[in-house]
Amino acid sequence: MRIGYGWDLHRLEEGRRLLLGGIEIPFSKGELGHSDGDVVLHALMDAILGAAALTDIGDLFPDNDPVWKDADSSSLTVEVVRRATSIGFRPHNVDVTIVLQAPRVAPYRERIRSKIASLTGLGVDRVGVKAKTSEGLGDIGAGSAVACHAVVLMEETVK
Repeated sequence: MRIGYGWDLHRLEEGRRLLLGGIEIPFSKGELGHSDGDVVLHALMDAILGAAALTDIGDLFPDNDPVWKDADSSSLTVEVVRRATSIGFRPHNVDVTIVLQAPRVAPYRERIRSKIASLTGLGVDRVGVKAKTSEGLGDIGAGSAVACHAVVLMEETVK
């Protein structure tokens, strides 16, 4: 078994879509990023890559490459899982913590869990999703950023 940790932060801007774990959340602001900016999936991908001792998403999908402009993070997550699986590691369970002042994530939690489960090949019972505010502090508390922390336990499938 191996543990991987990932973290991501994106600025929020008017006119962008807010994507959390592959689910679009109705809100006036969304993540600014070269790809679709989904902080949950970006943190999760880095956790998977770290546990498998591969690279990071910035290396695989660089933000200076036009190929990845507005890329769908769900598709990128499937590719990251494929790469980890190809070298003998598969996700065992996932836990993410979204840090966002607004909107509230609770109404979307189960859809996010289901989407992550689908992308990683896990049962929903192996996907944890929590949301926290930053109590009005910093860029997140001011409503101008969103962050996510992700932890994944990977099991070795071949030796």
